[in-house]
Amino acid sequence: MIVVVGPTAVGKSDLALRLAGCFDAEIISADSRQVYRYMDIGTSKPSVADRAAVPHHVIDVVDPDEDFSLAMYRDLAIEALEVIKGKGKLPLLVGGSGLYVWSLVEGWRIPEVPPDRELRRRFEARAEREGGQGLYRELRDIDPASADRINPGNIRRIIRALEIYHSTGRQPSELQRKEAPRFPFLLVGLTQERGDLYRRIDRRVDKMMELGLVEEVDRLLKRGYSPSLPSMSGIGYKQAAQFLRGEMTLSEAVDKIKHETHRLARRQYAWFRLSDSRITWYHLEGAEGRARTDSMSDVVKAVKGLIGDFQSVS
Repeated sequence: MIVVVGPTAVGKSDLALRLAGCFDAEIISADSRQVYRYMDIGTSKPSVADRAAVPHHVIDVVDPDEDFSLAMYRDLAIEALEVIKGKGKLPLLVGGSGLYVWSLVEGWRIPEVPPDRELRRRFEARAEREGGQGLYRELRDIDPASADRINPGNIRRIIRALEIYHSTGRQPSELQRKEAPRFPFLLVGLTQERGDLYRRIDRRVDKMMELGLVEEVDRLLKRGYSPSLPSMSGIGYKQAAQFLRGEMTLSEAVDKIKHETHRLARRQYAWFRLSDSRITWYHLEGAEGRARTDSMSDVVKAVKGLIGDFQSVS
């Protein structure tokens, strides 16, 4: 299995498509937003043409109002891996969702605990009244190991960890053990100077607006999908819905989307560290063409060599 990681907008999908054209490969998405149907523009979902050229897996698997969990993702991704391997093809796991990537690469065992909607509603009400700090302190008292792995601002993950504990009486960290991965893997990372990356992000957000992100969100709302759904809380969808409700101007919404996407990129570097020796990093050149950087063509050539060596050894 070849794994392509890095921050949002850096060019992971472009690299994967180029590699798939060089090898007999299929792509498995590791993106927590591309799993939802009808949400295409704001998730930078692969185009119809790209998906026709190269089969993509774990995309468009649930409606926006359906539950989706890490356990469900891992089951679907493992199923896709087995199908791709059964065809004698090379699987390319591509995405910036750290939980999804590491759950496969590190062989996580995910607790199969169904959602408890009433319990979740109570925790959400507490978070609205008290903020998320109280819930985070409760999780730290219950399971320090889980608290260490969760950003204190990620209310959804804090609530899910508490939900698992209160449903099973066991610490989530105890249930989330690791086993040997099913296939040998090669980890490739793309990175870029922070300023250049932010400019790429801003251009992509502008392109999303041109393609009709606001109209996409308007259609979702008219279909009856509530802005409070987890799927609709994603960057871009939340701000576009606020604009449509008159809570901010379009310019303010665009600026907010860009700002939040910059923050997302910084968080992704916490999942995929430049110091992680398992990842072979390539530093893409920016507008200034700095020294010791690579063009995408350079990266494709280098990774093709890595994959060839990897396949011969494994």
